[in-house]
Amino acid sequence: MPSIIQPLRQQLDQYLPRWFDWVQLTRFDKPVGSYLLLWPTLWALWVAGNGQPAFANVLIFVVGVFLMRAAGCVINDFADRHIDGHVKRTNGRPLATGKISAREALLTFVIMIALAFVLVLFTNPFTIALSFAGLALAALYPFMKRHTHLPQVVLGAAFSWAIPMAFAAQSNELPAVVWLFYIANLSWTVAYDTVYAMVDRDDDLKIGVKSTAVLFGDLDVVMVALLKGIAVFALLLAGNELGLSWPYYLGLLLGAAFMAWQIWSIRSRQRDICFFIFRQSHWFGLLVWLGLVGHYLLQHYRL
Repeated sequence: MPSIIQPLRQQLDQYLPRWFDWVQLTRFDKPVGSYLLLWPTLWALWVAGNGQPAFANVLIFVVGVFLMRAAGCVINDFADRHIDGHVKRTNGRPLATGKISAREALLTFVIMIALAFVLVLFTNPFTIALSFAGLALAALYPFMKRHTHLPQVVLGAAFSWAIPMAFAAQSNELPAVVWLFYIANLSWTVAYDTVYAMVDRDDDLKIGVKSTAVLFGDLDVVMVALLKGIAVFALLLAGNELGLSWPYYLGLLLGAAFMAWQIWSIRSRQRDICFFIFRQSHWFGLLVWLGLVGHYLLQHYRL
């Protein structure tokens, strides 16, 4: 495989010398953020579709997840272009180093949003209407760290908006259980993004950037644990509301145990450990989705 990849990369470097700058800008080389957005979207599609979501909707939302996450990264880097150079973790980003201009970044953001919107047009009017709120949340988040210590809450609202959109696309309605999944994902997102913010807290304090990690201070680990507890509790309520069977609760139990390990691991608050734990966070979402898949397989095929 390396013998195939290396010549391909050389060709790209020759004919598109800046190609990897764009990959870094959109974070297509770092898919963890896309996974964090993907699994809750699949929760919603599987529940709304009673375990058999339309293939078209799965395709639309999977591609849309990667496009919207890329768009979010671009607008985030645009907003932080004068800040990233002062933060150890981000000082090599293309906008911070000048490899990509602010104008080029905005154009990239518009293209990603336009492509995502084209996908939404293949759903229904209800989903299309909801997409405008999702766009507003995605565009608003990067600028919140200058005005509030709760930008992670805005990120959670943005990341969770795919849940009502997926329900609307699949079933053209928003039953009450949607909001239990929404609360669960919002709480989980604030928790793992707080851990992410703990990586940069020393730099953020120096340059005046706000975050929940700064706000929580010495209570950061306790608050992360509380938020993750809220997420698990909301998912328990959702399972009860839907009458889900044991595979779902097994997935949730394994996910809760995984979260407990994460909380224990970050107690030292070491930068490298917090970053590692953040990068593993998406496994919780996968475990919950696998639990849902197991429930519906049991239901449909009476395994």
